[in-house]
Amino acid sequence: MKSIDELFSLKDKVAIVTGASRGLGKEAAEALAEAGASVVLVARRAQWLDPTATEFEERGFECLACPCDVTSERDVHDVAAQALAKFGRIDILINNAGVSWAAPFEEATLDSWSKVLTTNVIGTQLMARAVLPAMRKLGYGKIVNVASVMGLIGVPKDILEATSYTASKGAIIAMTRELAVNYAAQGIRVNAIAPGFFPTRLASAVIDRAGERIAELTPLGRVGEEGELKGTILFLSAPASDYITGQTIAIDGGMSAA
Repeated sequence: MKSIDELFSLKDKVAIVTGASRGLGKEAAEALAEAGASVVLVARRAQWLDPTATEFEERGFECLACPCDVTSERDVHDVAAQALAKFGRIDILINNAGVSWAAPFEEATLDSWSKVLTTNVIGTQLMARAVLPAMRKLGYGKIVNVASVMGLIGVPKDILEATSYTASKGAIIAMTRELAVNYAAQGIRVNAIAPGFFPTRLASAVIDRAGERIAELTPLGRVGEEGELKGTILFLSAPASDYITGQTIAIDGGMSAA
C-alpha cells in the first residue's frame, strides 16, 4: 500500500500544461512542479511564457517553455516532440488553454463561435491526441481537461452571456467521458475540473461587474481565490486518483449544487 506521500508525489513524472503562462494554468503548473514533476509550459504568447519559465527555474523547478497555438496541429505535435526529446516521456496533460467571447446569443457572430469552439474544443482534442502515443507506450497517463461551471449549469445573463463558451465547456465534459471510456484499458485516466468564477484575466471583468450577484448564487458566498485549484489538479494528476476516470469535479463554491 502506498503512503500518503507516495500517493501525491509526481517525482520523475513529466507534465504538459497549456495556457500555463498565467492565471489558472500557471497555478496548475506550479502545483505539479511543487509535487516533483518536470513541467512543459505551453502558451501562445512568449511575452507571458518566458517570465513564467524564468520564475519556475529560479524556484528550482525543471521546466521547458514551448510557445504554441493549440489550434495548430503542427505546433501541438512540436510540443509533444520537444517534451519527449528533453524528458523522454509524457505522463500528464493539463488541457487549460481557452478563450471566451461574451455577446448576446442572437447577436454573436459565426466568427466568434468558430474562434471559441476551435480553441477550446479542437485545441483540447489536438493536445490529447498528441500525447496519447507516449502515454500508451508507458501504459499510464493522466489527462485533466479544464471545463467550467458554465458547462454544468445555466448562468443568468445578468452575470454573463457567452453561449459559445458554455457550449465549448459542455463539449469538453462530454469529450472527457468518451476518452475516459475508450482509453481506460490502456491505463490512461481522463478527468475534468469545472471551476466557478476565479479572478483570472478572462473572468476579472465579469467579477468586477457582477461579483455580488455571483456571490449570491454561490453557497460559500464568494468567488474562488488564488490557490484553490491546486489541490484538485494535483489529486487528479497523481497516483491518489488512479481509480477515477471520466469524472468532472466542480470547484465552484457549491454553485452547481444550489
